[in-house]
Amino acid sequence: MEKGNLSINSENIFPIIKKWLYSDTDIFLRELVSNGCDAISKLKKLKSMGEVSISDDEEYRVTVKLDEDAKTIQIIDNGIGMTAEEIKEYITQIAFSGASDFIAKYQDQFENGNDIIGHFGLGFYSAFMVAEKVEIDSKSYLPDAPAAKWICDGGVEYEIGEGNKVDRGTVVTLHIGEDSKEFLNGWKLKEILAKYCYFMPVEIYFEEEKKEKDDKSSDAEEKPVNDTEPLWLKKPSECTDEEYKAFYHKVFSDFNDPLFWIHLNMDYPFRLKGILYFPKLKHELESIEGQVKLYNNQVFIADNLKEVIPEFLLLLKGTIDCPDLPLNVSRSFLQNDGYVTKMSKYITKKVADKLNSLFKKDRAQYEKFWEDISPFIKYGAMREHEFYEKVKDILLFKTTDGKYETLSEYTDNNKAKAENKVFYVNDVQQQAQYIKMFKDEGMEAVVLDTRLDIPYVSFLEAYSGGVRFARIDSAVSDMLKSEDEAIVDKEALEELFKSVLNKDDIKISIESLKDESVSAMIELSEQSRRMQEMSIMYGMDNTSFPADETLVLNSNNNVVKLLLGIKDSRKEEADMICRHIYDLAVMSHKPLSMEAMTEFIARSNKIMELLAEK
Repeated sequence: MEKGNLSINSENIFPIIKKWLYSDTDIFLRELVSNGCDAISKLKKLKSMGEVSISDDEEYRVTVKLDEDAKTIQIIDNGIGMTAEEIKEYITQIAFSGASDFIAKYQDQFENGNDIIGHFGLGFYSAFMVAEKVEIDSKSYLPDAPAAKWICDGGVEYEIGEGNKVDRGTVVTLHIGEDSKEFLNGWKLKEILAKYCYFMPVEIYFEEEKKEKDDKSSDAEEKPVNDTEPLWLKKPSECTDEEYKAFYHKVFSDFNDPLFWIHLNMDYPFRLKGILYFPKLKHELESIEGQVKLYNNQVFIADNLKEVIPEFLLLLKGTIDCPDLPLNVSRSFLQNDGYVTKMSKYITKKVADKLNSLFKKDRAQYEKFWEDISPFIKYGAMREHEFYEKVKDILLFKTTDGKYETLSEYTDNNKAKAENKVFYVNDVQQQAQYIKMFKDEGMEAVVLDTRLDIPYVSFLEAYSGGVRFARIDSAVSDMLKSEDEAIVDKEALEELFKSVLNKDDIKISIESLKDESVSAMIELSEQSRRMQEMSIMYGMDNTSFPADETLVLNSNNNVVKLLLGIKDSRKEEADMICRHIYDLAVMSHKPLSMEAMTEFIARSNKIMELLAEK
C-alpha cells in the first residue's frame, strides 16, 4: 500500500481566509495589533531574562496609522522585530505560529507562556481580508541583524530582501483594496480599536495623515486609545467602590450606578478574572439587555458567549478575562473543552455565593435590591437547578403589606389559616377587595405580578417540597366564612341571578362572609386560570380552556338580603341590582369587556337617578 503526505494548495489559501476564517472583516485590526503587542511582550520577557539590554525608560507602544490619500493602514510596534529568516519561518509558512515557537523555546524560563496572545500563526493573514498588498518592514532586536522587507500581493509569490528600517520593531503596511475602502476612515478604525483593543496590555496610539493639517491638533497631548490595566487585573481588596462604578460607567456607557458587583479572581484549575455587575433591571424579561464581554489576555473575543456565561447571567453586565479559553483558530468561537463547563459552574457558584453573603450580612440592602435582581434570580433558578439549590433559601416574596419574606417565613406566618399554601396577587389595585378581606383575617398575600411569575409559580410548586400557590381569588370563600350563617332562600336567590344574568351555566354559591360590605366575589379555580394564562403566553386559543368561575353571593350583605323582597314588586330595580352586583364582582377579578363597561356606566347613572328621585 502506497503512503503519502497531505498537501495544501497555497493558491486557494487566501480565498479561504477571506471567506471562512473570520466571521467579521474588522477583526484584521485586532489580529495585527495583537501581533504588535506580542512582539513587545516577547521583548519584555527576553529583557527580564537578561537576553537583551534595553533601557528601563523605554516606552513600548503600538501605533495604528491611517493615510487615506495613500490608501494605507500601518500597524507599527517597537517590539522584538524579525530577521529575514524569521519572516520566512513565521510568515511564509502559513499556520506556523511565532508565538507558539517562542513559548516552546522559553517554556522553562517563565510560567505563563499563554500571556503571548497569538498561537495559530494565521492572524497575520487576516490582513488580506482588506488589503490587496501587504508589506512588512522589520528590524530585529539582535544588533548585527540587518533590516528585512517582505512584500506580497495575496498570491502565492512574495518578495523578501534587505530593508532600510533603522530602529527596532516592525511596520506592517496594508494597501487597502477597493472593496474595503470603508476602513480608510479614522472614525471607523477608532471604533474597531475601541471594540477589540481597548484593554490590550500595550499602549495603542492612533494617527491619521490628512491633507489639511490643523495647527491646534499638533499641540494636543497624545493619548493612548486603550487602558492597559483594566480593573479586573487588580485584587478585589485593592479596588474602591468609586473605581468599580467608574469602570462600569466607562465600559457600558450606563449613567446609572450598578446595584452591586462580583469580582472574579481565580488561578486554579484555570485562570479567570473579571467583574460582573448587577445593573438596575426592569421587571419584564423582554426589556432586559445585559452584556458580558469575554476577553482572552485582554483581547476582546465576543459578547455573551453562552458556552462560558450561563444563559441567565447574560442579563448582567460585566467583563471576564480567561487566558485559558480553548479558542478556535479565528479566536471567534470556543472549542469543546472541559474547561468551558468548569468556568460556567465556577461563575454560577460565585454569583450564588455573593447573593447568599449579601442576604446574611445585610438583609435590608438585599431586600432593597430584590425588585431589580429578582428577574434574573427567578430565571436562573428555573434554568439551572444547581443555582436554584444554592439560592432557594434566599428567594424573597413581597407581601401585600410591603414586607419581604422567604417562602418558609411566609408559610410559618400563615400556617394557622392555610398550612403549606401561598396566596398571591398579580394586580394589587384590581384585587384590592380580596386583599382587604385577607387583612381582616390577619393574613397577607404575596405579589407576583410579572409574566415571568407564571412559570415561576409552577416551578416552585415542583421543587419546594409540597408548597402550593393559589391566587387570592381562588376558592378562598371557605376561609372568609362567618360562623353565624344568615338565613336566606338560597335556591330562589340562585334562580334570580341566573335568570337576570341569562347565564344558565354560571356557577352560583351563597355563603355568609364576614365582611358584610362585600356583596359578591368571583372565584376561579387555580388550575383553570393557569391553563388560560399559559395559552395566552404561547399564543394559543384560550377558548379551549373555559373559565371555571363561581359567583359567590354574600348572604350577610344587606343588598343581597333585600333582593328577594323586591324581585317581584320592583322587578326593574332588582334586575339592575343583580347585574350591578355581578359586574362589581367581576371588576375585582378582571377588567370588564368594552361592552360590559359601557353598560355598567349607563346602569350606574340610572341607579343614581333613582336615588336622587327618592
